[in-house]
Amino acid sequence: MKIAISSQGSTIDHVVDERFGRTSSFIIYDLEDNSYQELDNTQVLNSPQGAGIQSAQHVVDAGVEAVITGHVGPKAFKVLQAGDVKTYLVRGITVKEAITEFKAGSLHHTESNDREDHWV
Repeated sequence: MKIAISSQGSTIDHVVDERFGRTSSFIIYDLEDNSYQELDNTQVLNSPQGAGIQSAQHVVDAGVEAVITGHVGPKAFKVLQAGDVKTYLVRGITVKEAITEFKAGSLHHTESNDREDHWV
């Protein structure tokens, strides 16, 4: 199983980015072999609109089954939901800590978006 975590940097030691659509990168973590790679998201970072939708499609296309981020808007949430990707919200922890919590089963997926509009 692969999970995507919005990140403020390119490694698991960086903090989870609270922005989903406008994060500069996602860490794609493979739970089967405990490996990860960075998924660059800068192509949508400065989009005037639709960044959440494009980012959501980006991670769906990467074959992930779960996303860990700080916030998610309604349009991005719908794309993730349509792709059968569960969303988990965390704040103020590193990507590594988020992965540890996910593995321990201490994160609970959200049933809806937590933002009504754009997150800048």
